Amino acid sequence: MTGKEVERALVEATRKHPNVTFYENHACVDLMTSSSSSSSHANNNERRCVGAVAVSSCNENDDNDFSETSKIVRFYASTTLLACGGAGQLFPSTTNPVVCTGDGIGMAARANVVCENLEFVQFHPTALYADNDSLKSPAKKLDENENAFLITEAVRGYGGELWTHLEDGERFMPKYDERNELAPRDVVARAIHAEMRKNNSPCVYLDITKKDADDIAKNFPGIYKELKKRNLDMTKQRIPVRPAAHYLCGGVKTNIDGETSLSGLFACGEVACTGVHGANRLASNSLLEGVVFARRAVKTATKKSKESLKQLLEDEFEEIVDEDDFLKCDALDLSKNHNNEKSNKYRGIKVKKEFLSSDAFAQALRKEVQLSMWRACGIVRRTEDMRETLVKFKALQRLVDEEEEEAALLNGSNDDGTVTLALVEAKNLLAVGTLVLRSALRRKESRGLHYVVEYPDRVEEERMSTILAPIDADDETSDISSSSLIEIEQEEELVKQVVVARGPR
Repeated sequence: MTGKEVERALVEATRKHPNVTFYENHACVDLMTSSSSSSSHANNNERRCVGAVAVSSCNENDDNDFSETSKIVRFYASTTLLACGGAGQLFPSTTNPVVCTGDGIGMAARANVVCENLEFVQFHPTALYADNDSLKSPAKKLDENENAFLITEAVRGYGGELWTHLEDGERFMPKYDERNELAPRDVVARAIHAEMRKNNSPCVYLDITKKDADDIAKNFPGIYKELKKRNLDMTKQRIPVRPAAHYLCGGVKTNIDGETSLSGLFACGEVACTGVHGANRLASNSLLEGVVFARRAVKTATKKSKESLKQLLEDEFEEIVDEDDFLKCDALDLSKNHNNEKSNKYRGIKVKKEFLSSDAFAQALRKEVQLSMWRACGIVRRTEDMRETLVKFKALQRLVDEEEEEAALLNGSNDDGTVTLALVEAKNLLAVGTLVLRSALRRKESRGLHYVVEYPDRVEEERMSTILAPIDADDETSDISSSSLIEIEQEEELVKQVVVARGPR
């Protein structure tokens, strides 16, 4: 409810602001970067961000009116701010909305922006486990693709107890931690994970029925009403719960002013790693982080935006249109000698006109990434699993590249393309999952949200940030033992069995 109200108030206020323009039905797909070494005002050879590429699904005459026909548009800017949220959709169960596919981190990675501490993924221990099969869960699903409904730890603070079964069973937290149900989130999540594996069960159960029914409904009205809609009465029944991906503590590395390693690019919110969460985020700290660091980022970006956009880009393009035209998002192609021609190409591959259409290949890729991340890089991690999954993801990436090359050839003379929103999101999940695995493999200890079986203890020498640039020379798969190495050819065969083909092009 807190997040919903924050979003409502912010959207309402910004819609009334004369200097804020909304571009609805647009999906950002990449950052644009440029070397400023040739510019007369440049003092060094730094690369910088000069805006972003998006796909518009709007009518020609209305930037907010939906259209089934999509086109590439480019926003040019002297400063660009990423505020894209996290990557909860990396895992099959998450409290995050369906759009949290790590898009900001994926775009930053492709621009070779430094990321930090991506191994620290917080799993909320008590998300509702719902299923339309009453034998699996007494709480029914309201939507097949819904995100996991969060049962706040305040229920445990109010006296809720965790049990192994819907009826009878064992109250298990006392054997894991002296603080029982009030232990930190990571401790409770690992305990629930252990009990689920031990009992081969899809969930455990949160029991608050000892408390007065009227008090429960009064203190937890949102949860009470939501569960009633799902045919469950929390005043009389135990609540089926299990851990779900909740928050990414790492992200695009920033300083205290929101600046990233790429000049002109800023980041704030969950997409950023400011360092304030450390290895184990405390509840609601992200709200304070968002307020403080977003304000600092905007102040700094405003100062640095004083430089003329036209001056910034004048040596990068043969034709520079007026700054007003840039703000109107003209579809100027990045290549020179393009004569300002309209284009629906993105990274050399055509965007499908029906950008929001379903994509079986992308859906299968997304599901495979999610299941692989849960098995290898979930609450409890094993080095062997992470290494094998990293090799698997590299094979998946090659498969995606081959699919796109083949599609580009087959559609060379076709006006329509093959890139869909679903594919963009799935590719971002694959990219971010790869970075999370690389970060996790670098940390030779267990700390906070990162627990690895081979290194169960905290190591003082390891108490440092994991800094990761996407084109780092070292490769975490290079030291894989012969017993754990999956040969690339074999892995590709496995991948082709899992990921369905795109079908007719």
